[in-house]
Amino acid sequence: MAPKGFQGTSLLDYPGKIASLIFYGGCNLSCPYCHNPGLVNAPDQYPDIELSNLINELKERSSFIDGVVVSGGEPTLAPDLDSLLGKIKDLGLEVKLDTNGLAPEKLRELVEKGLIDFVALDLKTQPCRYDELHHVPVNIPALEKTIDLLLEGGVDYEMRTTCVPGLVELEDIHAMGNQILGAQTWVLQQFLPAHAMQDKMRQITPHNGSTLQQMANAAEGYVHDLELRGF
Repeated sequence: MAPKGFQGTSLLDYPGKIASLIFYGGCNLSCPYCHNPGLVNAPDQYPDIELSNLINELKERSSFIDGVVVSGGEPTLAPDLDSLLGKIKDLGLEVKLDTNGLAPEKLRELVEKGLIDFVALDLKTQPCRYDELHHVPVNIPALEKTIDLLLEGGVDYEMRTTCVPGLVELEDIHAMGNQILGAQTWVLQQFLPAHAMQDKMRQITPHNGSTLQQMANAAEGYVHDLELRGF
């Protein structure tokens, strides 16, 4: 499992930083609203990028970027992740990792090795509903371990939730809020149906502004910093 995609620069994927983006294919969830379905369902359609070529490109950009966002798919499944992150850190660049949180042992290892500077945990919905996101039961205790790990404060992080109608409603916000009570940052972001994995999800009308504001008002009582993105 090797990096599948490499983009130029972005501000949105690493708030406050200029970063390059690297994507891994493959995932241990199959969220029906996933906006990168090709990386989940058919990662082999994208060519692998040789690690040496990738590092050389990053070295060329290191004078004007702050860091690298490693996303997917689910990057914690990649056997070469440690090697990649180590080489990125050797360039003096920061690393932000996007993850679904189902590999807490791997995440703790990366934190303890000092290979990541920021974690974005995709908190999909309240944990008891995660089986709606995959074709086999989801390891909820693993997700809970990741939440606890981040709450320990060993690495900067944000929790982020895409507000998908039917999967994220006001009652789900309260349930998730209790799960991450005291977290440093929780981001609520608008659902964009155009590129969703399942056809039925592309037909869903996103929550309107009033509903999203109501969710935001509820969510801010659970965390130190509540952010809205995409609406």
